[in-house]
Amino acid sequence: MTAVAAPVLSVEEAAAFHDHFEQLVGHVGRVVVGKPDVIRLAFVCLLAEGHLLLEDVPGTGKTTLAKALASSISGTSSRIQFTPDLLPSDLTGVTVFDQRTSEFEFHPGPIFASIVLADEINRASPKTQSALLEVMEEAAVTVDGVTRPVGAPFMVIGTQNPIEQAGTYRLPEAQLDRFLMRTGLGHPGTDAALSILGAVGTRSSRLTLSAMTTPAVILDMTGDASRVHVDPALFRYITALVEATRAVDDVALGVSQRGAIALLRTAKVRAASQGRNYVTPDDVKVLVRPVLTHRIAVHAEAEFNGVSADDVITAVLAQVPPPRTDT
Repeated sequence: MTAVAAPVLSVEEAAAFHDHFEQLVGHVGRVVVGKPDVIRLAFVCLLAEGHLLLEDVPGTGKTTLAKALASSISGTSSRIQFTPDLLPSDLTGVTVFDQRTSEFEFHPGPIFASIVLADEINRASPKTQSALLEVMEEAAVTVDGVTRPVGAPFMVIGTQNPIEQAGTYRLPEAQLDRFLMRTGLGHPGTDAALSILGAVGTRSSRLTLSAMTTPAVILDMTGDASRVHVDPALFRYITALVEATRAVDDVALGVSQRGAIALLRTAKVRAASQGRNYVTPDDVKVLVRPVLTHRIAVHAEAEFNGVSADDVITAVLAQVPPPRTDT
């Protein structure tokens, strides 16, 4: 039987998607003050069924963002502090023999949550980091030969401190490639900082968010975003951008095809979040840096001379002209 393609998202559905998306952003913005762009990226990442890597110094609100996302969608959240002695079973869970029933019982680990905050992910050993690869790609873990899904929606928010590198393990390219986006919260602006200080109280008086939607609605929005129209010219544009990163002399490792797919998926979600049922070149250009930069490895000599992955993206965007579409 021939599979029937899903109908393109209608104008009315795109408008409803935009309204719900902005309500969610505003809701989380009540506790993550002054960072609407980062909140939007986080929701784009969630609705594109991806994972988010936050590179930031401590105290910028990474845990608050993860908990707020989970609360808003009526999901569960967990926080895992990565340390050198953390074991893979500490993430995935373990099978324990129950003497009363003479059977083995699985005790799920903290990875079984809607939003998982992997704090300072680069402090764990490579063995423990590799335990995340399956669950980030397959949304399931295999323990003692049994594969168990972690549920949906599911997103890992990994954090790294870009300043303190003592006692850390560099994330391998294979794991970096599993993160759909990389961004940072950064310190708040003056107005936002004053607002935060004015709201400071006791722990019991901290604002807690109620649920605005359900996991089922989030999954519906994910399906709606997948039906956003993409002109073939934009397929060629995304491919040209990705291939151009591989041709730069200073680059040791360019963007993989997984990066191209990630750029397409996130561009669809961004288009719907803007109230459109079609993708534009601007959707792609806005997302190029958070989606592709962490997938580029610069030669050591070029890095020593001050060349960064961000510089490579700047050069590629200038080199590859965006298409002119009729959409």
